[in-house]
Amino acid sequence: MGSVGDTLVMRPGMRRAVVALSSLSLATVVGAGMVFLTQTILARQLGAADYGLFASSLATVTIVAPLAGFGLSRFRLMVYGVEGWGADRWLRSTLRFSAITTALALAIVVACAFTIAPGAATRFTLLALLPVILALLTTDLVGNKMRLEERYHALSGWQLLVPGGRLAIASLLLLMPALGVGFVAAGYGVLSIAIVAFGMPAMVALMRGEVKLHGHGPRVEPEGAVVVPGIATLWSQSWVYGATALLYPVFFQIGTVLLKYLDSNVQAGLFGIAMAVMSAIYLIPGTIYQKYLLSKLHRWAVHDKPKFRRVYRQGIAGMLALGLLVGASVALLAPWFVPVAFGEQYRGVVAVLMVLALCPPLRFLSTSVGAVLLNRSQMGYRVRAMALAAVVTVALNVALIPLYHALGAAFATVGGEIALLSMMARGAWRCRHEYAQERAIK
Repeated sequence: MGSVGDTLVMRPGMRRAVVALSSLSLATVVGAGMVFLTQTILARQLGAADYGLFASSLATVTIVAPLAGFGLSRFRLMVYGVEGWGADRWLRSTLRFSAITTALALAIVVACAFTIAPGAATRFTLLALLPVILALLTTDLVGNKMRLEERYHALSGWQLLVPGGRLAIASLLLLMPALGVGFVAAGYGVLSIAIVAFGMPAMVALMRGEVKLHGHGPRVEPEGAVVVPGIATLWSQSWVYGATALLYPVFFQIGTVLLKYLDSNVQAGLFGIAMAVMSAIYLIPGTIYQKYLLSKLHRWAVHDKPKFRRVYRQGIAGMLALGLLVGASVALLAPWFVPVAFGEQYRGVVAVLMVLALCPPLRFLSTSVGAVLLNRSQMGYRVRAMALAAVVTVALNVALIPLYHALGAAFATVGGEIALLSMMARGAWRCRHEYAQERAIK
């Protein structure tokens, strides 16, 4: 039996995990604070109408942005987790596919700006925000490389560049309030170009296969001829990841966009403030599962199933407790901090946040429950789940916004979260049932 002192000393693997999660968590808290300060400044300085115009335009670009790369980030984590160094064979096709899908995403936003945009101000804002698509692709790719290499301290710093830069742009409005929404949109565009330039060396290294892959031992040269897949093969293997990436912002951001077109910029601004708060909160499960655990889960699901099951069960319990705590905090603090942070003109946001306080436990739980859906067939189910949640959200928004305005969009968001959690729970139950059958056969 070990001594008490021995039990208090963490194993090296656990110590590294705690240090990595602490670094990512700190960066998440700092990033969430930056996002909150940015939205506070923009809301106060621009006013509800101009803030609504900007928030809905940014949401439009954000909805289209995942088309650039179309899920290759998660696909890359999956193939490296399964194939190890052999996944280098996918590099050529992923490069060509990324170029094609990025061009398509940019073209869609340009088309929206010149067809459905209601007025010159919206058109200019959409076009100025075009580089945001390139910046989001860059942050995703560079973060992808850092996760594969398990360089979590570097990843922590990298994920602060965008929120830090946007806070700096918003802060200029405090010095020069007359700059207005056009300046903010142009500033976001220039920042995005700078992010792309800064991340270019790491992106080039990733595309060349210059990755210090962690968890698979030293690089092993393949034996015999290597099968290099083409774009058609890549599409057949990766479309489920792309569809999931594309459906998420539709599910999450569509309320702000529909409020602009079905109601007004003012209502879009009110809801945009509430969703900015929720975006900061949703960084928590995103950090734990997307930035830290995802590459590990792909590896453990194939090479260490007992560890995968243990982490999965612990994650569900922990995320449910954390989600309940965060949701209760939002409900308790909203009546106080909204008027203080954003001003009396945004008091209507309080009621919206009181409804959205139901979302953190639903989202945190669906993230942890859905973590079991990793392989291609399971990802197909995830796509169907996200599609159903998106359809429910859009339908509820269309039905409720004309009657209840921003509050209707909030109820629609809760309805979508309930649909998503229900589908994720059903998918997880199917996975456990299939695994039990496999064990019985063995």
